[in-house]
Parts: sequence; C-alpha cells; structure tokens
Amino acid sequence: MNRGENMKTKRRAGAVIYHILVCGFGLVMLYPLFWMFMSSFKETNTIFTTAGSLIPKSFTFENYANGWRGFAGVSFGQFFKNSLFVAVLGTVGTLASSACVAFGFARCEFKGKKILFGAMLASMMLPGQILMVPQYLWYEKLGWVGSFAPLIVPFCFAIQGFFVYLMMNFIEGIPKELDEAAKIDGCSYYGIFGRIILPLMSPALITGGIFSFMWRWDDFMSALLYINDADKYPVSLALKLFCDPGSSSDYGAMFAMATLSVIPIVLIFIFFQKYLVDGIATSGLKG
Repeated sequence: MNRGENMKTKRRAGAVIYHILVCGFGLVMLYPLFWMFMSSFKETNTIFTTAGSLIPKSFTFENYANGWRGFAGVSFGQFFKNSLFVAVLGTVGTLASSACVAFGFARCEFKGKKILFGAMLASMMLPGQILMVPQYLWYEKLGWVGSFAPLIVPFCFAIQGFFVYLMMNFIEGIPKELDEAAKIDGCSYYGIFGRIILPLMSPALITGGIFSFMWRWDDFMSALLYINDADKYPVSLALKLFCDPGSSSDYGAMFAMATLSVIPIVLIFIFFQKYLVDGIATSGLKG
C-alpha cells in the first residue's frame, strides 16, 4: 500500500510540475502578444518609457482611430480587403491544385512518377530566397509586377509541396476498395476523385486551408517585391508605413493595427482547431 501511495504521489507531483512548466512556457511565448495588445492602448510617447509595465495607467483608443485612417487617403480597411482577397484566392488555388496533384501521386500510375515525386520533395528543401530573382524576372516579363497576380496565380499550380504531401498521405489512407467498387460501376478517375476522394478528404482540405490562409495573410516578402501602389498593400506590408525613419513613427497606431490583423488568424484557429487536429492526425504528419 505504501509503495502504491508513493507511486501515486510521484505521478501527481510529476503531473503538477509538467503543467506548471507548460503553463510557464506558454506565458513566455504569449507575453509579446499581450504586451503588443496592451501597448496599443497606451499613448505613443509613453509606450517605450513604460515598457516594463504591462497594464497602461490610462487606456486610450486614439491609436485605433489614427491607425484605421490609413495613409494618403487609403484607410486601413482597404489593406484588410487586399489581404483577404489575396489570402482567400491563394488558399482556394492552393487547395484545388494540391488536391489534384496529390490524387495523381496517390492513385494514378504513370511513367516518371517517382522522379516527379522526388522533385517535389526536393523543392520543399529549397529556400525561397533562391527563387526570388528568377521569379521576379519572369513575372516582370509577364507584366505581373505591380499587381496581385504574383501573389495568387502561382499557387494555383501546386507550387507548395507541403500541401501535396499532406493530402497525398491522407488519400493513401482511404481504402482502395472504394476506388475498385466505383470502377466496377463505371466511374472514371475524374468521378472517383470528385465523388469519393474529395468528400472524404475534407479534414485534410481544412487543415491545408488553415495553413495556407495563415501563410498568405502573413506574407510580407512577396508583397514587398511585387506590390508598388499603396492602395494595393496587404496588411503585412501596410504596417511598416507607421515606421518612418525620416520622421516620427506612430508605434501606438502600428500596435493597434497589428492587434487587429491577428484577430482573423486567432478566430480561424479557435473555430477550426478540431479539424486542424483531425487533419494532422490522419495525414501521416506524425513523423
């Protein structure tokens, strides 16, 4: 009995220590976000002088009003519309193209399949900086620089192997007997994909959609390279306008708009967390 009680006590103590460490680590990770949120309610000239104090002495909403006015007659709402436009279309293109390619790798047999699959995996290992110069020259010749096309069109051709690999692993987990039964009933590859595979792979599609939307929403470098007009800036690029090295910087408005820009991502994660976990657990991404 004593040994049993000692074991239970050790397990409880271990569980308590584990939860304390996890909570502490979580607070450390979330503290910068809390600090940004609370600083958005401080006056701009007191943000860094009172940086050690998380709670402001007096709350002000002036930063949100100033930030939402935007720049040069362009309100920050326009920047949100631009980000939403790019993120939604880019995500739809990514999911549609990646699902088709994943189905081809998982269910179709053709010459050069292993070579193409290896090339796709190799592309996942290439740093994005290597492709920046050739991509920019290519898009410039196409006349896309200065428009949203470089931020949307390439993702309609399954250029991100991560999503293809995620969906391919999910499709491979679907029993092939369903395909064979459909073929007996006269279903083509297109029918199998549209009527059987696509409805069943909704967890993987939702998971891929969450990741793709987050990456498109937060994309700064692509917008910096290809967008020239201020009225086409996404949120990620518009935030830098608050920091002007040649004059005063409005950090309060920047923190306020940065706080608003985080809200869509947080809401998506909260409402689709269940699907995110299910998609990862059933897509072979466990290592």
